[in-house]
Amino acid sequence: MRSCTPDETTLQRFIAELEASAPKPHHSGLLASAARLDLDCTFRFALTRGSWYRPGGLIRTDGTLVTDDLERWAEEKLAACDGDLAELIDRHAAEDLLATRHAGRTHFFVAAYGPAPADFMQLEVEELQEVLDRRLIDPKRPPTDLGELIDPLKPLSQDAQPVGRTYYRFRRLTDMRRVQAGQPAAGFGPSPLARFMAEWQQSRAADRGHFSDHWILAVREHQDRYHNKLVSAAPVSRHARKLKSFHWHPDLRGVELGDQIHAFDRVGYPSAWYFHLVSGALTPTAVAYATVEDIDSGYSYLAEKDAELLRGWVTEPYSV
Repeated sequence: MRSCTPDETTLQRFIAELEASAPKPHHSGLLASAARLDLDCTFRFALTRGSWYRPGGLIRTDGTLVTDDLERWAEEKLAACDGDLAELIDRHAAEDLLATRHAGRTHFFVAAYGPAPADFMQLEVEELQEVLDRRLIDPKRPPTDLGELIDPLKPLSQDAQPVGRTYYRFRRLTDMRRVQAGQPAAGFGPSPLARFMAEWQQSRAADRGHFSDHWILAVREHQDRYHNKLVSAAPVSRHARKLKSFHWHPDLRGVELGDQIHAFDRVGYPSAWYFHLVSGALTPTAVAYATVEDIDSGYSYLAEKDAELLRGWVTEPYSV
């Protein structure tokens, strides 16, 4: 099998093509561009996360562009005023400048290239549109520092009218096998993510498609105090919106508890209740301990593989 990681030249060509194209329904153009990467894996849409925004630029009320980078403009103008913010405000208050923001959301695409849970590529692409945000300077509540000028807590908001077309921005392309391999171990055992993946492979869920059919990984990059680059990853369910929440109460036991576990799995996949115990709050930890009590009391509503996973978690709880 060829690698599913493109060479740098091919990747840069894809990024240029992606960012020059307009978003289309179902991301058909994006997926066609990804197919031209000519890899031994096929990308499929997985999930959209949003909404978020970034500061944009400045325009005048007649639509004339002042700058496409508000932060850089503000820093340069403040320097021109010798750091005197009050003078900057006096110079520009009469211009009635409008600040914009880039409203965005992130689309995730996955492509499995092997049978192991971490054997998949994940493509992250941002879809953004510049819209009106606020008046730069609120005369009744002028900014007191540069940060408040750039991104105030209580802006003088404007209707979010678009001032530009929607567009794509490449964020990252990641081989999740490498991400999993780079996660720090927990004590003397595997990392939480590696344990999560190993349990997935042993579970009934593995019979219902590849891991990436059900989850993406939210990747975060940061630096430690020695400026070393660190990468962390956390599972994010592709089914979270349709899964049924548990109606937990302290007396929930027996048939009623079993029914809730089965209802949770029916709208997801086998063992979904367990993986949402480990990866978030959809399955309360109290459900795990109550289920063990039921098993010890003779109830058999839990599949054998699920019972094994649960007992392992109760003995050594973890989250990811």
